[in-house]
Amino acid sequence: MSVKTTFTEFRRNAAKYFNAVEQGDTIIVFRYGKAIAEIIPASKGAAPLSWKQPGLRLSIKGISLSREILKERKQNR
Repeated sequence: MSVKTTFTEFRRNAAKYFNAVEQGDTIIVFRYGKAIAEIIPASKGAAPLSWKQPGLRLSIKGISLSREILKERKQNR
């Protein structure tokens, strides 16, 4: 089912609209009479969010940069 709402109404009742999306509804948001967004349920096989994936660990042989920075800060006190 498709639900249409204004931007202001969406802001005031975002939780209600996101609950509807969880139930399978599509939300179309209008501003000044023009559709500006369509919020649809996430697909079941959606890729994991990029910021929730483990990041690369950089490793360089030699001195620890963070230790050297802390050492320099202590010396400059």
